Amino acid sequence: MTSSATPGLSRFNSADQPEAARLLQEVCGSRRWGATVAAGRPYDSLDALLGTSDAAMAALTADDLAEAMAGHPPIGRPRPGDPTSAREQSGVQDSLREELLELNLAYQDRHGHVFLICATGRTGDEMLAALKERIGNDADTEREIVRTELGKINRIRLARLVEEDPS
Repeated sequence: MTSSATPGLSRFNSADQPEAARLLQEVCGSRRWGATVAAGRPYDSLDALLGTSDAAMAALTADDLAEAMAGHPPIGRPRPGDPTSAREQSGVQDSLREELLELNLAYQDRHGHVFLICATGRTGDEMLAALKERIGNDADTEREIVRTELGKINRIRLARLVEEDPS
């Protein structure tokens, strides 16, 4: 089998267990997801890594999803000093932040967790529309939407992890 591993993927594959766990924790807050992805090393391609990530995401329990969601700041309020959440939420205009935060609080009251959406490439208006649409969902429907959105976020973050030049 021919390897298409990038230098970043090779570094991830060769990282010791504590470093791999740290890197994966930055991608997704679920320890179960991280353990599954780490156990699949070495990966011969980004596609193989993403496939394992997708399978691990599909297998997460409701508690695992809650653990993963706990690592995400509310839309409209990136975590201070966190360039990842700032980059991912860059489509949110200042004029929408207050409305997004207010609706996010209502969403949290209803669902027990922050509104989670893959913000990369979306405008603030698109995120606001999705929040308004999803706030009325039942718990099971919303959990599966969150699972899908987390999977998208994880794919973007994993690709960035293994494609970035660390120097």
